Parts: sequence; C-alpha cells; structure tokens
Amino acid sequence: MAKIDFTTYDTNGFYDEMVEMDGKVRPHYALFRERLQKMDWKKLNFLQYSTDRAQLSLGMTFNVYGDNQGIERILHLDIIPRIISKQDWEYLEKGLRQRIEALNIFINDIYNDQKIIRDKIIPEELIFSSSTFRGQCIGLNPPQNIWCHISGTDIIRGDDGSFYVLEDNLRCPSGVSYMLENREILKRTFPEIFENLHVRPVYNYSHHLRDMMESLAPVSPASIAVLTPGIYNSAYFEHAYLAQQMGAELVEGRDLVIKDDFVFMITTNGLQRVDVIYRRVDDDFIDPNVFRGDSMLGVPGLFEVYKKGNVVLANAPGTGVADDKAVYAYIPRIIKYYLGEEMILPNVQTYICAEKNDLDFVLDHMHELVIKQTDASGGYGMLIGPKSTKKEQEDFKEKIKNNPRNYIAQPTINLSRVPTLTENSIEGRHVDLRPYVLYGKEINIIPGALTRVALKKDSLVVNSSQGGGSKDTWVLDN
Repeated sequence: MAKIDFTTYDTNGFYDEMVEMDGKVRPHYALFRERLQKMDWKKLNFLQYSTDRAQLSLGMTFNVYGDNQGIERILHLDIIPRIISKQDWEYLEKGLRQRIEALNIFINDIYNDQKIIRDKIIPEELIFSSSTFRGQCIGLNPPQNIWCHISGTDIIRGDDGSFYVLEDNLRCPSGVSYMLENREILKRTFPEIFENLHVRPVYNYSHHLRDMMESLAPVSPASIAVLTPGIYNSAYFEHAYLAQQMGAELVEGRDLVIKDDFVFMITTNGLQRVDVIYRRVDDDFIDPNVFRGDSMLGVPGLFEVYKKGNVVLANAPGTGVADDKAVYAYIPRIIKYYLGEEMILPNVQTYICAEKNDLDFVLDHMHELVIKQTDASGGYGMLIGPKSTKKEQEDFKEKIKNNPRNYIAQPTINLSRVPTLTENSIEGRHVDLRPYVLYGKEINIIPGALTRVALKKDSLVVNSSQGGGSKDTWVLDN
C-alpha cells in the first residue's frame, strides 16, 4: 500500500500553515508531517472512518435551520490537526485579552454613563439603531461589572501570515463542545505524536467554566443551570454536553418559575433554587414580560430577578451590541479610548455602508468585496463579491440602498490553508480560528480553539451551516 507522499502538495500561492512557499515544512509541523508520511493510505482512511463513527456514537450532530429534510449531521472532523506554535499563541492571547477587556468596558459604558458617545468616539445613532442594543439594560450593573463571561472571537490568517479578527461573538458563542470532543478523538487517533509534540490541554475548560460562574454567584455553593431552547435547536448537543461536563442541570424555560424574587427549577422533589443560568437563549426570548411577548422559550419575570441580583445570567443581556458588525469597525478606537493602547490584533479593513463615502465605494466595488449583514451570522446575509453573479450583486445593491445601516463590507481575504484529507489526496483547505475566552475574576483564554475548515475546494465559507467542517487545534507548549 502506497505511503503518504507530500511531494505533490501544492500551496497554490496561499499562506499554508504547514508548508512555506518554497515547499519547506514549518518547524512546528515537522514532527507531525514526518510521522504522517510513514503511514499508508489505507491506515489514514481507516482513521478518518473511525473518527466519523466516533462522532456519531457521541451524538456530535447538529441541524441546519431551513433544511426541510430535518437530518441531523455530524460536523465533519478532519483528522489532520491545525498546529499553532507557542509564539503565535502567545501573541493571540495578548491580543484577545486586550480586546475582551476593552469590549467589556465598552458594553458597561454604553448601558450606563455613555461617555464614549458623549466624547463622540462612536456615533450615537450607530449604537441606538443596532438591532442588538437593548434599551431595557440601561442602568444595569451585572456582578463585578462583567458582561461578556463567555466569548468566541473569530480570527483569520491572511496571505502574509498575519492574524486578523474577523468578528466578535459575545452573545451565545457556540462550538466549544466540538473543540473538546475533537481533542478527545484526536488524542486517540495520534496518541504518540500528540504526546511527543507537548500539546497544551483543553480538557479543563468545563472546570474553568463552572469556576467562573460560581465566582459570580450570589451564594456559595451555587446551583447552576444551562438554559436551552430545546432539542430542536441546532446546538442542542452542545447545551447537553456542557451541562453534563459541569455537573449542571439542563433546563428549558418551562422548567423554571419565579417565586419571591428568586428563580426555581421544578424537580420531582419540589422547587430547587437556581443561582446562575448559562443561557443559550437569545435576549429576545429570555423573558416575554420584557422582550418578545410571544416567546415560549424564556421565563416570565426572569429579567426582574436578574436586575435585583438574585440570579446571574451568563452572558449578560445586552452584550450583543458589541457583536454588531458596524460597531466592529470602531473597535480600534474603542481600545484606544478605554485602555489608551493601540490594537494588538488588527481588524479586517471595514467599510460602513451607513457612512456616505464608504457607501459610494462599496456600491462601485461590490465585485471585489465581501458584503455582510450587520446582525446576521452563520454565513447568512452575505455576498462574496468575486464569486457572485451580476444579478446577485444588483440584488444586494438594492438591499444596501434600502437599509445602509444594516450592511458593512470588507476586502476579500484569502484565508490561510491547512492540509486536509480529501477523497483521493491531501489538499489545502481554507480555515478560520475561534478561541474561547472566559471572564470571571480574571480573563482566562483556553489554549486551543475550534478550527473551522471549508471542505469544498476553493471555498472561503467555513460555517457548518454552509458545508464546513472542523479540525482539532493543537497549541504547542514549546
């Protein structure tokens, strides 16, 4: 049986995480590639097949909204890991720490003193017109003034090898269960290589998550619940997984009641008080008395109990204002304003369609740009200019003209690539990176991440809902 041969592996002019332009292997990938080349194709394909079966047996599935077939799918895990050097990770950690600290101060300011608006660092209308701004949260003071307890920041690497932040996810960031389970599977797939490379562990994420929540609770020990929309939510596997890993209760809104200004869970032994709720339900649906009156997912009266400090909600309601893609463009100024520092991890250049000069440029250069809806996610509400038709561009022009505030545009960036197992070979596929950050008494950045990979050849869209997959992310300790 033929051995794995990388001599024909082609970077095709893209930045490749394993191979330099001249074909030389990067030092942090050298051992892995050396060991991989000693395998034959039959062995490698069997390992991939075993990985797929392991995901199914663990229930690592998700649903795609709008898929009428209602089929649960696995988030395909490619067995060739993405490896990050110690030096690169230290840089990412430093940049993420700065960003999350500044964004937390920003959210607290927006809902309280609003100094950044008075000082005209960010336009007032940009904030108040955001679909994720919650006027109900004005005057709110969460425990320890921490709003974004759990965040997942999407990072890409460009043609020059530089890292850029693509977007922030501070509401209900998903995917961490795949990071954890991917690691458990890959440790068994390549045990010797994993051990020899001194990969930093991620298994203690759930312990850190619980410790962070308990540090914010009004009592100790704290009773913690994970609030899920239910089994039909696309990320239900993750909700159940994290509840189990933390030793927390998995609840739906109908399992909770408000009594005497506290939250209680209905159990077979009567009512049990809940002190911390890790909510995987969006702001709009958490309390029909305050937000959407037609919500069947939340708990009537929950927001009032939260405001009185009798329960902790993670993340805090209102954090989504920092996820707005138009606010994203102002983050360099936000960091400078609050911390007095230059941004460490740069943004991708962004054009704000609500500003006339930017709008004119975007309308004239749509074929070159990536257009994004400011309140959309999951790869929806987006136009990739170079891969779009004239008709698609014209349709988007009308959408932008009708509601400029709802769109931003960015240059098309060729994401870095990582070797990926295809049907007949190993080829480069584009990837992004979602590290997870926990914010309690301190900022804790987990030394690993969810790497999402565009499985389709030449595709730049890595989202699972758009046919993307994942890779285990190995952060080296030396």
